[in-house]
Amino acid sequence: MSLVVLGTVALDHVKTPSGSKKDMLGGSAAHFAMAARLFTDVHLAAVVGRDFPIKHLEFLKRKGIDCSSILLSREKTFRWRGEYKQEDLNTAITLATELGALQTYVPQLKEHQRKLPNVFLANIDPDLQMQLLKSLKAPELIGLDSMNLWINHKQKSLRRLMKMVHLFVANDGEARALTQENNLIMAAKRLRGFGPRMVVIKKGEHGVLFTSDRLMFSFPAYPVEKVVDPTGAGDTFAGGLMGYLSRAGKIDDKVLRKACLYATTVASFNVQGFGMAKTASLSMREVEERLKTLVKFFALS
Repeated sequence: MSLVVLGTVALDHVKTPSGSKKDMLGGSAAHFAMAARLFTDVHLAAVVGRDFPIKHLEFLKRKGIDCSSILLSREKTFRWRGEYKQEDLNTAITLATELGALQTYVPQLKEHQRKLPNVFLANIDPDLQMQLLKSLKAPELIGLDSMNLWINHKQKSLRRLMKMVHLFVANDGEARALTQENNLIMAAKRLRGFGPRMVVIKKGEHGVLFTSDRLMFSFPAYPVEKVVDPTGAGDTFAGGLMGYLSRAGKIDDKVLRKACLYATTVASFNVQGFGMAKTASLSMREVEERLKTLVKFFALS
């Protein structure tokens, strides 16, 4: 079943201990879509500016991603410049952010896209997420992501939105910031109290925690020997998660466990290269092979 994602399509300038890259294709929706397209048809809603390279747009299309709801603005494309230090590759240091076209963006979908059953609201202003959500006909599965910027400055809008979604995805720092709970199990419980019946907390190199009213489990991360660039890993995880759930067409305990395993696996490829260097060329055969290895790490026999 098809999936629509709203978020950013950006130009990233990233520096890590492995080197630096400028004007890479990035953004929450782009990284999400690159992972989700392995499982289902993906429709991407975003805005880019007059400076956005056509080659990036053509690249997304070649990967089978529907870009008909990427709007072109007269403003400049959203840009992010960040750095990761060797001592903490889980945390990005934001050096500069240029909102550009995001400042005047109003999400728009084609008529047939408004009827799609699955939607993911990737990291972007929660007011824009609400606008898109209200334009949908009758979504069956709504996923949501956010970040500390919106938690600190637009928490009222974010909390209003959380009442309307089924699945909330956050990293451990965001979960703690939003709930003021240090213990992640308690944080997940409080997040469910805000509205979403399912909560996934990403713990970076320490894996993932899933909770709902009737199910809780935790999986380790796939052990990557060398992390090149963590940018977009969380969005890639979300893309694998929602992509698999959309393909499954149902939600039960087994499907949820498999969805988190696939999401963890796809995200492990993301960190091994700059930008989308690894996920763009990824095949399901490679994902399945690594997934088998991941499962062996916690198999009892």
